[in-house]
Amino acid sequence: MAEAFARAYGSDVLIPASAGLTPAGIVAPLTLQVLAEKNIDAGAQFPKGLDLVSQVPFDLAVNMSGYPTPLPAARVMEWSVLDPIGEKPEVYRNVANEIEGLVMKLILELRSVR
Repeated sequence: MAEAFARAYGSDVLIPASAGLTPAGIVAPLTLQVLAEKNIDAGAQFPKGLDLVSQVPFDLAVNMSGYPTPLPAARVMEWSVLDPIGEKPEVYRNVANEIEGLVMKLILELRSVR
C-alpha cells in the first residue's frame, strides 16, 4: 500500500520501492480493492523480497515490519502499522487510511526540504 500511495502522490520527491521479509505470492486482492476505492492503481505491483532491493543504497527506508531491516539506507523510519492480512475489508480500509496519512506526511516533509 505504501508504495502505491507514494507512486501516486509523491513521484516528484521520491522513487518508491517496496519489499518484505517474507513476501506473499500475490498482492492481496483486498489490498487492490481498497486501493482502487481510493483511485490508486497497484495492478503492476508485485510482492518482492529484500534481496531484490537490498543491493541499492537508499536515502530513506521505511520499515513497517517491526523487525530490524538490513537495507542500506542513510535514514530509517519506523512505522508501526497493523498487517491486515486475513482481516475483514474494514480493517484493510483503516490500515490504508493510516498508511496514506503517513505517506502524505513524509511527502510533505520531503517537499519542504527541497
